Amino acid sequence: MKPMKIAIAGSVGRDHLMTFPGKFTDSFVADSLSKISLSFLVDGLDIHRGGVGANIAFGIGALGLDPILIAAVGKDWADYDAWLTRHGVNTNFVKVSKDLFTATFTVTTDQDLNQIASFFPGAMSEAGEIELAPIIDKTGLFDLLVVSPDDPAAMLRHSESAREFGIPLAADPSQQLARLSGDEIRSLIKGAKYLFLNEYELALTLQKTGWSDQECFEQVQVRVVTLGSEGARIEEHGKPTITVNVAKEKEKVDPTGVGDAFRAGFISGLSWGLDHERCAQIGSMLATFCIETKGTQEYRFESSQFLARFTSAYGEDAAREISGVISPRLIG
Repeated sequence: MKPMKIAIAGSVGRDHLMTFPGKFTDSFVADSLSKISLSFLVDGLDIHRGGVGANIAFGIGALGLDPILIAAVGKDWADYDAWLTRHGVNTNFVKVSKDLFTATFTVTTDQDLNQIASFFPGAMSEAGEIELAPIIDKTGLFDLLVVSPDDPAAMLRHSESAREFGIPLAADPSQQLARLSGDEIRSLIKGAKYLFLNEYELALTLQKTGWSDQECFEQVQVRVVTLGSEGARIEEHGKPTITVNVAKEKEKVDPTGVGDAFRAGFISGLSWGLDHERCAQIGSMLATFCIETKGTQEYRFESSQFLARFTSAYGEDAAREISGVISPRLIG
């Protein structure tokens, strides 16, 4: 079976990752949260490549596929471009700003792996200028368009374009839910083939849109909700709900990008024509490799390593189904 043509629209950034040796919650005063003013002395700072769109595209490329990245980046793009290209990502349609630098994501993680983050968009603010039609003229129609966190105008524009072209849409609003209005969230989600959220993002979606849980589910064909250490839940109309456990990690180094890795694995499974349970298992396995490393695009594995750990987590029958498709790129 020929893999699907997957396009990923979303952010590209530089991640500034810091670690706080204590717990954020120890510094929160319940009666004073309306006037919060805190500063955390951190132990370390690491700078890595990141951005949700780039992270998902990298993960799909790391599994041996060739996703198309649709994003706006800064004039400091050259080295990042070379990195993604080496890992199988088609960057031919990335918009490079003449004046701005690539977006910056700054996150601090405490000892319980809770995170406080901020994001400066930089060149991402020009993503709304990107049109899908000229890209499709050169590539042909996508089999799936993933709309992940990006400039809000770009997210809305790409979602509408997908509907106009009849392209199946995977909606992944995640980190932009705090910025988006209820009307914008409804516009992004309605009619999507897939909706990706974590538990908190689902609750925030319901709060902002005014939908009930069932009303939210009715907007899409398949809803994938990640549950942290409890794995993921896949809901599809007319079928039993699927729950997939997390593949056991060797150590928890850094949670940044774990959700992006899960999406990359899930979408790769879709590209190979696997069922949703296998897709979620591949996503969970890739997320485990991610949490074991510092940085969102630093994990590495050979086919034998992936399959051995996949077998341990999900059994020989599951591993046999994916053994013919996993073909990672071993590039530093």
